[in-house]
Amino acid sequence: MISWGDVYKVVEAMVPLYVALILGYGSVKWWKIFTRDQCDAINKLVCYFTLPLFTIEFTAHIDPFNMNYRFIAADVLSKVIIVTVIAVWAKYSNKGSYCWSITSFSLCTLTNSLVVGVPLAKAMYGQQAVDLVVQSSVFQAIVWLTLLLFVLEFRRAGFSSNSIEDNTNIESGRKETVVVGEKKSFAEVLSLVWLKLATNPNCYSCILGIAWAFISKRWHFEMPGIMEGSILILSKAGTGTAMFSMGIFMALQEKLIVCGTSLTVIG
Repeated sequence: MISWGDVYKVVEAMVPLYVALILGYGSVKWWKIFTRDQCDAINKLVCYFTLPLFTIEFTAHIDPFNMNYRFIAADVLSKVIIVTVIAVWAKYSNKGSYCWSITSFSLCTLTNSLVVGVPLAKAMYGQQAVDLVVQSSVFQAIVWLTLLLFVLEFRRAGFSSNSIEDNTNIESGRKETVVVGEKKSFAEVLSLVWLKLATNPNCYSCILGIAWAFISKRWHFEMPGIMEGSILILSKAGTGTAMFSMGIFMALQEKLIVCGTSLTVIG
C-alpha cells in the first residue's frame, strides 16, 4: 500500500522541476526579463553544455556488462506494438496520416527520461529504478532518436518532388510555374541523418559516456577527480536549466497549449 510518506517523496522530487519551469515561463511571459535572442542563447547553453555534460554524468557510471537486457527487450517490444497500432491507424483511419504517426510515436515513446524520469524514479523505487531509466535513455539516444531523425528526413525528402506545378494567378490572369523541388535519394537522406547526428552534442556525450563506462568497468578504475569535477561543475545545473529552457519555450508560443485541449489529453 502506498503511504503518505511515499507520496511526499514523489512530490518532493517533482516540485523543484516545475518551479524551474514556471520561473522560465514567467521570466519571459510575465516579467519580460529575456528577449527572444537571449532566450535562444539560453537554449544553446542548455543544448551544447549543461545537458550533454548531464548525460555524460549518468552514462559514465552505468555498468554495460550488467545491463538488464530483458528490460531493454521489453522496451523494444512495447515500441514495436505502438508502431504497429499507429501504422494501422494511419492506414485505415480517415484521420490518420504519416506526419501525425511520427508525432504520435514521439509523444508515446520518446520521453525526456533523464531530466524528469531520474528524480521521479529515485523517489518512487530507489537507485535500481534509476539504473533502468539511465539504461533506457542510453538505448533511446543511440537507437530510437537515430531512427526518428532518419524518418523525419525521409518525410522531408518525400515532401520534395520533381513535380512542377502550374498555378494561375486570378488577379493578374497570368499562369505561374512553380518548381516544388527535387526528390532526394535514399543515400542523400542517410547522409543528412549522419550529418545531423554528427552535429548533435547529445550524441557525442552519450557515446563518450558509454565508452568511459566500458573502459572503467573493464579495467576497474575510477574517474579522476579533476575530470569528474569538470563534468559536475555544469552537469549539476542540467536538470534545472533544461526545465527553465522548457518554460521559456512555452512562453514564446502564441498559445500555452498549441495543439488544443483534446489532443493534449490524448497525448
